[in-house]
Amino acid sequence: MNDMTRRRFLNASLSSVGAAASVARVAAPARGAIGANDKVRVALVGSGGMGRGDLKTFLKFKDVDCPVVCDVDDAMMAKAVADVEKARGKRPESVKDWRAVMDRKDVDALLVGTPDHWHALPTIHACQAGKDVYVEKPLATSIVEGRAMVAAARKHERVVQMGTQWRSGKHFADAVDYVQSGKLGKVRQIRVWAYLTWAGDAGKTPDAPVPKGVDYDMWLGPAPERPFNPARFHFNWRWFWDYAGGLMTDWGVHLINLAMWAMRSPHPTRVNCAGGKYKLIDDLGEVPDTQSATYDFPGFMMIWEHHTRGGQGPEGREHGVAFWGTDAKLILDRHGWQVVPAKDGKQKPATHKASGNDRSAHVRNFLDCMRSRKRPVEDVEVGHHVSTIAHLGNVALRSQRSIRWDGQRERVIGDERLNRWLTRPYRAPWRLPV
Repeated sequence: MNDMTRRRFLNASLSSVGAAASVARVAAPARGAIGANDKVRVALVGSGGMGRGDLKTFLKFKDVDCPVVCDVDDAMMAKAVADVEKARGKRPESVKDWRAVMDRKDVDALLVGTPDHWHALPTIHACQAGKDVYVEKPLATSIVEGRAMVAAARKHERVVQMGTQWRSGKHFADAVDYVQSGKLGKVRQIRVWAYLTWAGDAGKTPDAPVPKGVDYDMWLGPAPERPFNPARFHFNWRWFWDYAGGLMTDWGVHLINLAMWAMRSPHPTRVNCAGGKYKLIDDLGEVPDTQSATYDFPGFMMIWEHHTRGGQGPEGREHGVAFWGTDAKLILDRHGWQVVPAKDGKQKPATHKASGNDRSAHVRNFLDCMRSRKRPVEDVEVGHHVSTIAHLGNVALRSQRSIRWDGQRERVIGDERLNRWLTRPYRAPWRLPV
């Protein structure tokens, strides 16, 4: 596709609101304020591992019901139906097309646990339909998609929470408070890493017939048309650019979120990235197994790095965030945090262990905000900000360019061609409402 054709295609995609397959709707009246004794009725869209895991957490709370589950795969949907029946003693309805959920009067909120390329459209249309949304991370597959989701939430005054549960963890909040207290001195460098042993190998299988009970065309949705291949399907979709962004967005959003929370969410001014497939060179996966991105912020810098199948990472931890201050260093992961004083620093060493259930607290925050109409701790705007930072690392890698970034306008400075990387074309007839 040449530049002119690509430009026309993108302009057509981004200027159209709705299409035959994705109809823009007039904002529907939301259910009245949910009373203290009323049930919150949640529809699950996407019943894979994360979707079912989130749903089980929702169903731990007695004020939650699930009248309907939605998935393009009958086998996966059956598992979610069984989970609801076990928890509530009654079977929910099941549908394969998420659009059938939008206008249901017995649904107050969507739980979106789909692959990343299916986060934006259900979220936007749920907001238009007067429903709140809990959507898994990263917020979207592109910066333009994420901004459209924020716009929909604000326009229709919906509660939208991104599923980054660490934002609700007490020991994470305590570590953030410590960084913000100034006890580390001036923080000039942050290192964020994920050296995960479980991640990355998509395998190398041939194309195959679509499994029985799977609506594969709907699974692809706005993504490019491809022959069915098991290596690109359940779970492994995260290793292909059509559907996700690899560990940079899968775990990067978790960890970058902590860094940005502690530093009060500034915008980067410059982004560079390097990486490639150096270990998993025989599988079908496309995303890098080794990647390093550097970000300049006003007053400090941040380094992201990951090694798929890496194991032991910096500071002897497989994942973490380290804040280097002039007086001490703070190291944080999901197991706890510790303070390491500088040689001439005044701080004392300290170790703090994790406590509590982050996921349950995160879901509870969303449910409480549905009642109060306050913004949740990982509000859609916060989720968009941290997802944008992760996306910029991938844009710098794939374009092989240094990015100068205007965070207020969400535009690359001085390189209009690079701004095309901020979105993704949609496969017809799907359209992104903007």
